[in-house]
Amino acid sequence: MTATAHPGAPTATAADWLLARLAVIEARVRRAIALRTGEESVPAELLEPPFDPFQGLCISDDMASHLLDTPADPLIPATADDSLAAALRTREDTAAAAGAAPPLRRLAEEFGLDALALDMVVIALAPDVDARFERCYGYLNDDITCRHATTGLALALCGVPSASATARRVFAADAPLRAGGLVEIPDVSRPFLTRPLRVPDRVTAHLLGDDSPPSWLRHLLTLPERGRPLGEGPVAEAVRHLTRLLAHRHPVHLRDSPDGAAEAVADAALRACGRPALRLDLARLANETDPDGFVRAALLEARLRGHGLIVGPVDSPDARHVQDLLAPLDGAPVPLVLIGSQPWDARWTATPPVLADCPPLTEPERTALWRYELGAHAGTVTDEAVTAGGRYRLGPGRIRAVASAAGRQAAAHGTPVDAAAVRDAARAWNGGALDRLTRPVRPAVGWDDLVLPERTHEQLRDLARRVRHRDRVLGEWRMRPGGGRGRGVTALFSGGSGTGKTLAAEVVAASLGLDLYVVDLATVVDKYIGETEKHLERIFTEADAVDAVLLFDEADAVFGKRTATQDAHDRYANTGTSYLLQRLESFDGLALLTTNMHANIDPAFLRRLDLVVHFPAPDDARRHALWDRCLGPAVPRADDIDQAGLAVLASAFDLSGGAIRCCVITAAYRAADEDRPLAMADLLAAVREEYAKLGRYVDESRFP
Repeated sequence: MTATAHPGAPTATAADWLLARLAVIEARVRRAIALRTGEESVPAELLEPPFDPFQGLCISDDMASHLLDTPADPLIPATADDSLAAALRTREDTAAAAGAAPPLRRLAEEFGLDALALDMVVIALAPDVDARFERCYGYLNDDITCRHATTGLALALCGVPSASATARRVFAADAPLRAGGLVEIPDVSRPFLTRPLRVPDRVTAHLLGDDSPPSWLRHLLTLPERGRPLGEGPVAEAVRHLTRLLAHRHPVHLRDSPDGAAEAVADAALRACGRPALRLDLARLANETDPDGFVRAALLEARLRGHGLIVGPVDSPDARHVQDLLAPLDGAPVPLVLIGSQPWDARWTATPPVLADCPPLTEPERTALWRYELGAHAGTVTDEAVTAGGRYRLGPGRIRAVASAAGRQAAAHGTPVDAAAVRDAARAWNGGALDRLTRPVRPAVGWDDLVLPERTHEQLRDLARRVRHRDRVLGEWRMRPGGGRGRGVTALFSGGSGTGKTLAAEVVAASLGLDLYVVDLATVVDKYIGETEKHLERIFTEADAVDAVLLFDEADAVFGKRTATQDAHDRYANTGTSYLLQRLESFDGLALLTTNMHANIDPAFLRRLDLVVHFPAPDDARRHALWDRCLGPAVPRADDIDQAGLAVLASAFDLSGGAIRCCVITAAYRAADEDRPLAMADLLAAVREEYAKLGRYVDESRFP
């Protein structure tokens, strides 16, 4: 029937080993047919066996009287295949000792199959590998419509009595064959001995050497990727701890960090256990009509490959929904890591997993990942690019995506990957959803653009230092504040209108290589109870997912003093303010708030701030510098605009930096319209208009 294979060499394929096993089954089938036909031996031409092709379709009266004359349990003598099976076991042992164990041997070890159960798998899949087994099985089943092995035929071919309770146990629903998904019994309504056996196509393909997951499962599974270096630090220690737990086959719930490093930690731990990771995406699974079947298929895939399983995100307010999704994984015999950002809910599984937290990546760990990923996706990488990337609080997966995008962008321009390419790629990945909720600002200014007192200037630099070195201070040096506070930094910019608060926020963001997102309070504050909190929660969630600097302009509108409770609206307003205070504390990014009225800010909120930076109105010297800075080097100036003239403007008119800029722009439009250099008269006219706009008294004697 099948050609006898002799896969003794290490180069033997999976199909060679399977065909060798089928040769053993072939010998048993030949012997079974010989017993049925009364022949001492069976000719090699089994495709034309000497039996009635219509056997089993009808029973004549003469046949009926002899139905019970045949033996009730025609066993196949074990001597039919002893020598062949022994030789095959020797070759399998040799291959396993050389580190090339045959797929069937690995299958038996992974699923806990004994020799009888493994024979059942080979007997059941034989017609799927060699079509000639179909007719033989139909004949032996006495039913040409049943061309699969049945439970009774499989027991007989293995020389096991069909009345043996121990042997019949191999087909139980909770036994390894069916519980593991290796063998299916599609029709359990039939009598036990005539139930057909079926091996899923995926199992047969695996035993033949094809490990491609089914097409209908691929959108839910992420196959193992190359490992990433996580360096030495808190994350590396988390990998070692998780490895110890998985080595004892404990299922683990790994609570993710804000930067999403849990998947990389789980992948590294599974690799350390010798079990590369398959990832099952529960978010996509929620849209499927048969989630239970998909989870079982993913579990079978992991076991066939000898992999571990990462499942996530395990986050849902509907505990019953999560319970249904995770039910097939309860007691899973593979290393299992459940990933989610929310605390574990005891209702999710009958057997609780071991709980562990994933720490966020430190800046050295992120820098190591950036160097590795940029090196993998680009030819030449500058140190500035690696440093720029290390400042973004991104997880390993997103670092890889951004590094790939930066590499493609640099390749398109024929340049090395520099800091600008990294920033552009990170910007493209960072703020898609946040752009719809806020007003993005792309910083294009630096420290030299600020005209502020030295004290204010130093406070802003201190703010940047806090953000840049918080991983070391709060992580490595373990100075993290208690009370559930995150690693975020919060500062209040207080001062009159136009004193440079928004410009300072832009400068701080630029120095950190981050984008600034201005929260439009008009779209956040809602007259309906509870809606303001929902809007702000969406903004904070999106800002946590990316590395964003949030700027709340006129923050006293949201973070104002809590009032005495007069009615339901006051009570809910105070509740909303308290919620926002707590949410700011758990925020892991940089939040900047500006106010023109410092006294209106709630004192409880002020205590939670890392810094309060006061922006005073500019004095004469700073106004002089502001006039000169706003005019800039590119604006053509008339002869009467010199340093002496600007000094007169600065001392004569008490204007803020924002008002001075408005004056310069107004004057520039006037000069551009007449196609001439900007003159002092243009500036004075603009100052007069600005005074009128601000509602301030205009002393005509000061305007010639």
